[in-house]
Amino acid sequence: MKPILLLAAVAIISLGAAAQERPAFSQPQNTLYIGSDGKFEAAPDTALVQFNISAQEDSPKAATERASNAAQQIRQVLRSNGIDPKSAEIGFYSLEPVYDYRSPKRKLLAYRVNTAVSVKLKDFSKVGLIVQQLSDLDVTQNQSLNYTLEDMEAAKAKAVEDALQKARRSAAALAQAAGRSLGELSAASVDILEATPIRAYAPMARTMSAAGAAPAPTEGFSPQRITVTAHVNALFLLK
Repeated sequence: MKPILLLAAVAIISLGAAAQERPAFSQPQNTLYIGSDGKFEAAPDTALVQFNISAQEDSPKAATERASNAAQQIRQVLRSNGIDPKSAEIGFYSLEPVYDYRSPKRKLLAYRVNTAVSVKLKDFSKVGLIVQQLSDLDVTQNQSLNYTLEDMEAAKAKAVEDALQKARRSAAALAQAAGRSLGELSAASVDILEATPIRAYAPMARTMSAAGAAPAPTEGFSPQRITVTAHVNALFLLK
């Protein structure tokens, strides 16, 4: 997850004096320029399951057939959980030779098929079972689960609203301290920092208890909330 940087708020009252640091818009007399940070925390709305299909055999045909059989098993796992297999997306597909480089003359050992697959799930109650079933397949590798927020625009708007409200409150307090009244907003600029997907856990181990499959490490917990931050530079008129 990318680190979220919060910018320090800076307030400057201009009553005819020259300003120190200014936004892109100009700052005329009898105005107040202030910067403020806002944020909005939202529950993730999508679980992103990602994994690779990796099949290795003596010939390209055999490797391709094994990968195709694995893909069919994956489609069956999705269907059994009420997920349309067409919702799965392929990131890349490769067929390449595998060599032994330990001797001066490289030796061809096998052929390997690699495919990256991603599946988006809206029903979080199905995540644990699907992840476990996929991990039980012997050709799935590098499995990961991330929680994301697809409705990001609404979260951005909430973060900007929070930042502007804080800017207005701070500006009103500064104006009152200077014996003035705060007027209308004259201009503003906005910087928004989006949160990256939250990784929930690494590939699940195939552990079993006496009663059956062991619960996932995340069982009973809620996905971490996603924070979107915004920095607003606002220019207010002074009365």
